[in-house]
Parts: sequence; structure tokens; C-alpha cells
Amino acid sequence: MAEALQRAKPPARESAEPRAWQRMLSGRRLDLLDPSALDIEIEDIAHGLARVARWNGQTVGSHIYSVAQHCLLVETLARAKMPRLDRSIRLAVLLHDAPEYVIGDMISPFKAVIGDAYKAVERRLLSSIHRRFGLPAQYSPDVEALIKLADHEAAFLEATRLACFAHAEARRFFGRPPRVTVSMERDYLKPWPAETAQSRYLERFKKLFGD
Repeated sequence: MAEALQRAKPPARESAEPRAWQRMLSGRRLDLLDPSALDIEIEDIAHGLARVARWNGQTVGSHIYSVAQHCLLVETLARAKMPRLDRSIRLAVLLHDAPEYVIGDMISPFKAVIGDAYKAVERRLLSSIHRRFGLPAQYSPDVEALIKLADHEAAFLEATRLACFAHAEARRFFGRPPRVTVSMERDYLKPWPAETAQSRYLERFKKLFGD
């Protein structure tokens, strides 16, 4: 028995330091403590975000409502508010939750529990993602406010259409509901399969990035 238990033990680590990097399907290794823009690929971001569930997966439908689909909705809402929005700002809106391809979509209640540690990692990753795609590390307060407003509007729609929030409850947490067109409702508020979310996110990125 002792021999069997010995064989079952995991192999000894070469280093006592915990692993702080994530291996991507592209082969890149992204260090969460010191993320390099050179280790960031849009294909990895699109693949990851299309498979990360909003609302911890507590949404109706046969598929998860992915962060990739959420980002496309947020960019659509921002564009509806400001039709002449600069293309680079629209790209920043699309990428606003891009760090979640590495760290997942942590729900707001849990962020409140763990405090600022999560935010620091998220900020470092977003800054590196912006550098990778030629965007400013930080935007003006007006741009940040627009992203936050569109993000809250998307959350209101997702909460009431997909996560079973009452209208009044969603309004208390996310503010006033946005004006929604028939095409928004049809195109962005029915969960897509992961492959669809991935391809549509990549397609939109390439259009905005000018690839």
C-alpha cells in the first residue's frame, strides 16, 4: 500500500514558485504578473472569450451567453449612442473585457469580496492588450464613461432577457434600460454557440483593426 501511495504522488516541482503563466492554444505563454504584449494574440482572445460564460452560466438557453457576445453587444450599444465614434475607440470598447480570456468573468459580488487584487491583474492585462493592438494604455474620462455606460446597458438587457432579473431589480443595479432596436434584440440577445461567438468577434475585430 505504501508503495502504491508513493507512486500516486505528483512529481516534485522543479521550482517552489507557483506558476503564474497561462499557456494559450497559439503556443504563447502569458505571464499574469508581467504580461507582455508580444504574448497576446487576437485568436486566443476570441477563442477564450467565446467560451467564458457571463452570469456564471446562470442564463436561459441551450448555450452559455459568452463574454465575446457581450462585448459585441456593448460595442453595438456604444455605436448607437455615438454613430461617429472613432474606430480605435470602438476597438477599445470591443476589447473592454478582453482580460477575461485569461482570468474568466468574475461576477461582481465575488469581486466585492476579494477587493482590489483582481482589479490590479485585470488592469495590467488590459494595458498589455491595448499596447499589442496600438491603443492608448488609458483613455479620457469621457471614453471610459461611455464604455461603462454601454457595459451597464448591456448588463441590464442580459439580466432581464437571460438571467431572470425583474425589471425593477435590474434597474437598481445597472441603471436605466437602453433603447433597443429589433435587430439588437434578434442579433445579440439570443446565446450563440461558441464557434459563432468566436468567429463573429474575430470578424468585428478585423474590421475595426483594419486587418
